[in-house]
Amino acid sequence: MTEVEAHVPGVFYRRPSPDADPFIEAGGLVEAGQTIALIEVMKTFNEVKADRTCRVSKILLDDGDEVDVGQTMFEVDEP
Repeated sequence: MTEVEAHVPGVFYRRPSPDADPFIEAGGLVEAGQTIALIEVMKTFNEVKADRTCRVSKILLDDGDEVDVGQTMFEVDEP
């Protein structure tokens, strides 16, 4: 298991808009470079992208949660 940590502080979002489906779900496979979340900092949305192909085992935050630098957002495993 590997952890995906926030690189910036802000507000965490699992989906691109309130009416959209989440970028990923627990148990889902993601490809390297795929957007897996957004972090909003002062009305600027920063994409969180997967750095490798992996399977998301656990999502640790909900939409609208505050996140700090270094805080774990996801737990992932090799595919």
